This record gives sequence, structure tokens and C-alpha cells, in this order.
Amino acid sequence: MDTLDIELLDAYSQAVVGAVELVGPSVVTIEIGHGEDRRAHGQGSGFVVAPDGLIVTNSHVVHKAKAIHVSLSDGRRLAAELIGEDPDTDLAVVRTSASGLPALKLGDSQAIKVGQLAIAIGNPLGFSATVTAGVVSALGRSLRSRSGRLMDDIIQTDAALNPGNSGGPLVNSRGEVIGVNTAVISRAQGLCFAIAANTVQFVIGRLIRDGRIRRSYVGVAGQNAPIARQIVRFYGLASGTGILVATIEPDSPAAKSQLREGDVIIALDGHHVSGIDQLHRLLSEERIGKVTALTVIRRTEKLEIDVTPAESPRRQD
Repeated sequence: MDTLDIELLDAYSQAVVGAVELVGPSVVTIEIGHGEDRRAHGQGSGFVVAPDGLIVTNSHVVHKAKAIHVSLSDGRRLAAELIGEDPDTDLAVVRTSASGLPALKLGDSQAIKVGQLAIAIGNPLGFSATVTAGVVSALGRSLRSRSGRLMDDIIQTDAALNPGNSGGPLVNSRGEVIGVNTAVISRAQGLCFAIAANTVQFVIGRLIRDGRIRRSYVGVAGQNAPIARQIVRFYGLASGTGILVATIEPDSPAAKSQLREGDVIIALDGHHVSGIDQLHRLLSEERIGKVTALTVIRRTEKLEIDVTPAESPRRQD
């Protein structure tokens, strides 16, 4: 190995070592208990985002936990309470009684470049402070959350993740959090995913403030469906698919509107909708209680129907 190769390896190693030294003290192990027996039955990772004990992790790590404990890098094991979780983005915030903790800085995920160094730190399978390094493989991926919603702006990396890495930070060479590790594609190598830091910043702010993320809903169950070609041509539609309304929930905003089963939704408030995932993205908190126009195809007629989205009920599962 020539001198240049050694220098390059040294630079890479120094970047990883420097980031780990900065980030490591802020990474924690999260243990959860279920049911009457509150001893640890599951484990994940997390990291400190505020000195007064606020810690970010994945929703699926703490969901339905009866007891939560956090093991800090200094050896302390403390009880923690769930501040809030959002299964739709697989994020949660817990709090311990500790203060003066080293907090990590959330970076700007819009500034991430494919190919840049990505370092994952977590506590997989009980092995604390495990470090893996790789690169950002792709940006803007979509990933289905455990709640069924599609998560956008997902970072793909080849930094190896294992069970127990969930909720740990993905950081750049400066030790800034660029994502929260959330998933591994089993039976595949180098396919690991993290929730982008900008999404994390928004979601944890709302969880700290409200304990949850508020979203709107209209109360329909539907499926993506094709629209007859002649109707697409006649109305000059942007797409040949829409959402076929299969059922309407009783007492829902849709039930209080003129929407009918069999209608095909093609737009919400002027925004084109070709499938259910697009409709979910458009039903944000800002639409709660505001009259909104649904554009539908009913048989061969194009109609505008007013509906007032309500706050989506909280999930109990």
C-alpha cells in the first residue's frame, strides 16, 4: 500500500473516529417492558436531542410499552416516560429525569449528497456503542410505515444496521444527525433506511408540543382504480387513475358531504390525486375544519364536492 493510500485511509478513519467521539456520549439504549411483567422484553436505540433528558427513537421501539428504561453512555439506567409518538413517521420522543446531557445537533437533510459519508451508531443486540460506516446510497426514497402510511424523503444507506439499531442516529462526518435509523430490508445486503433529519425536526417539535401529530381525514376506504380512457381524454385529466370510494365511514366528514360510494376521487382542493398515498399526503393538519373541494368522477360526470376534513382519530393499536 503506497503512501497516498495510507493517507486516504487515515483521513477516512479520522473522520469516522471524530464523529463517533462527538456523537457516542449522546446515544442511549432503550429497553421496554410489556404487560404485567415490566422487565425488559425489547430493545432499541435512541439519542439525546435536549440536555433536559429528551430522547428521540423509533415509534415501533416504544409502541405499547408499559415500562421504558434508558441506559445512558455513563452507565446510568433511568426510567423514562413517553412524551409522544407518531407511527406514521415511525418517530417517538421519551424523557428521562436526567439533566445536563450531551445533545446532538440535527443537520439539514436537504444538504445531503449521494455518496457522502454516513455513520450509524446504536446498540444492536445489546452490544453498546456499535459503529458502522458507509455512504448515502440514495435520497428521496419512500418506505411503508408499520401504520400503513407511506413515509417520504427516506435516506438509503449501506451503513450496516441490525436489530436494536432502530432509533439510533445516522450522522455525517461533522457529527450532525442526518437521519434516524428505522429499517433494514431483510434478505438483502446494503439496503438500510433512515428518516431524514428535516422530517425528524418537524415531527419531534409537534410531539413535544402536542404529544402527537395532528392530521386530517375525510373518512373513506378506497382503492386505486383506472379511469376509462375516453373519460380521461374528454376531461383532459392528468392521470388515468384515481381513488375508487369503496365505503364511507358513518358520521365521518365524507358521510356529511355529497360523496357517494362508487365515486372516483381525482383531485383534492385542485391538487391532482392518482392514488391513496397522494391523498394521505394532502390531508395535513392545516385542512382540519376547512371546507375543501373534492373533484370526483361519478359514472361519466365530473363533479366538485365540498367536504370539511376533521382531525384524524388517534390510533389505538
